[in-house]
Amino acid sequence: MPSILSANTLSSGYDVDNSARLSGNSYLSKTPSNANYLHATFSFWIKRSKLGTTQGLFGRKASNSTAHGTFCHFGSSDQLLINFRNSGGTSRYYIITHRLFRDISAWYHIHIVIDGDNGTQADRIQLYINGVRETAFDLLNTPSANNYEISTFNNDGGTDFTVGRSLRSQVDTFYNFEGYIAEFHCSVAAAYPPTEFGEFDSDSPSIWKPKKADITYGNDGFYLEFKETGTSQNSSGIGADTSGEDHHYAVTNLAATDQSTDTCTNNGCTWNTLYRSGATFTEGNLVYQAPGSNPVFGSLTTFGVSAGKWYAECKYHAGSNHYGVLGVADEVFATLTDLGSATNTDLGKTGAALGSHPSTCTVAYVINTGKVRNNNNNQNYGSGGGDGDIINIALDRDNRKVYFGINGTYENSGDPAAGSNGFDISSQVSGNEYFLGVTNDTGASETVLDFNFGGGFGQTAVSSANADANGHGNFEYAVPSGFFAWNTKNLAEQG
Repeated sequence: MPSILSANTLSSGYDVDNSARLSGNSYLSKTPSNANYLHATFSFWIKRSKLGTTQGLFGRKASNSTAHGTFCHFGSSDQLLINFRNSGGTSRYYIITHRLFRDISAWYHIHIVIDGDNGTQADRIQLYINGVRETAFDLLNTPSANNYEISTFNNDGGTDFTVGRSLRSQVDTFYNFEGYIAEFHCSVAAAYPPTEFGEFDSDSPSIWKPKKADITYGNDGFYLEFKETGTSQNSSGIGADTSGEDHHYAVTNLAATDQSTDTCTNNGCTWNTLYRSGATFTEGNLVYQAPGSNPVFGSLTTFGVSAGKWYAECKYHAGSNHYGVLGVADEVFATLTDLGSATNTDLGKTGAALGSHPSTCTVAYVINTGKVRNNNNNQNYGSGGGDGDIINIALDRDNRKVYFGINGTYENSGDPAAGSNGFDISSQVSGNEYFLGVTNDTGASETVLDFNFGGGFGQTAVSSANADANGHGNFEYAVPSGFFAWNTKNLAEQG
């Protein structure tokens, strides 16, 4: 499987600094004001972490015990479903897209317009993805009557409006989002076009990127930048409304570690769960838990590098037998079709699917022994680590070397900045594009590893806050000179 880069990752004059990382049980909520609106605009960016299940983006339960409320979510088929009710609660209008949303490495801009007095029926509910209006739908029902008002913020049922959570019907079964969300605008003052919130790049006109919005939000409107780290419902919390309306949102199951620098203007690397794998990935695909039985292949990173020097960290959270394994693989390994289906088709192994390449497409670092494995042969390298340790990973693609460290001290007296005593992988990973990999040495689900590619760990607080020379990254240990965090701004300059 080749690397997949987001279509909206160029450097931008407008930078989005933060996103909220939602983990399937976290969301934001606020009690609405008991109003109906003729016009509304919902505009936000998301990056998915989990596919094939219903994933809520925003919504509110209907007061009517037999009615559908407001919801916007991805269905189990990975289509986008949107539902609104009229102000009387008697009719519902909905969209189900024909397109699927299955790129977990990309940021999507979702823009929904309610224009209740538009003279054209088809224009009373509009959907745009990355600046382009959607026109192909599996289901589409728009209001036939003019002066259509939505009941989204009508509080007659006493239920909150939620971000990162929705439900499809009146039944109290909520669907929570797993992934990253940024730049959430909601205006109930006007039906704004997507060009108020984004623009096509002048040098790459197919690339849609965010821009600073200058709009009116109105009563119940809000703008969530997720730039604070507190958890209270006020201006210092991660749910702070920065629109000027002070409609701050309460947070549930969100902590300071859920604020990320992985955003729609600087897309961060995560683990690619599109590979067949028995492993479990959570917290924005940064936390890995090994499968309980063989085969044990985990995943590769969402993008690879063909040049440059790159730094990441991994905290060993659990695993009394310390079976965790890290690795480097090239595009030959990345395109194997049966990763995760055969025991030996794994990092540093010799599975039949590797054909004539087992000694030239992947190496593995066995954390508990400190050995490096290639073609199923182990070579001495360092002493290794275990529970509580942070493993430093410095990949020098320019010189085809990799350095592994334990808590800031590199194995084999390695010095990545000086280029000395690194493990030479030039013959063992001979392809052009390098990916990091994670796996486990045997079927033992106790192994839990937490990764930081620059946007912060999935569940580990960072106390030192070290950045690379470009100012990117939030690492526990100092980034070696000349090495950089795994994100697309750095990739544009270094990769």
